[in-house]
Amino acid sequence: MVLPELVKQNIGVLGMKSMGDGVILKSKSVTAMECLHYALSLPTSAVITGIDKPEILDQAFEAAKTFKPMNRDEIVQLLAKTKEVAMAGKYQLFKTSSHFDSTAKHPDWLGGETPGVQDLAPPSA
Repeated sequence: MVLPELVKQNIGVLGMKSMGDGVILKSKSVTAMECLHYALSLPTSAVITGIDKPEILDQAFEAAKTFKPMNRDEIVQLLAKTKEVAMAGKYQLFKTSSHFDSTAKHPDWLGGETPGVQDLAPPSA
């Protein structure tokens, strides 16, 4: 629902984490190339992929060289392949855990409670 609205308003969209930090690949339901081609098929301004070793750089080049936008049927087939593992949430750690939440690991980053917050929601005794 958000992506079409951004496109409609001519707001640039950066696609990141197309492989969920590589976790989705552990499900064996999709390949890295499928994830990259899917992300490239969305109306994004740019797809950003992390590159931590030469093989991953080669993978990014290969994805770009072999890319052709996925049609509706190809997207439906890809989503069907991932439906079962997506429904379980096991591989969506950004949604089901605090593993990727740096603020949860460093609550001090938020600073203390402001007087305004304390007025609205005083600490319970």
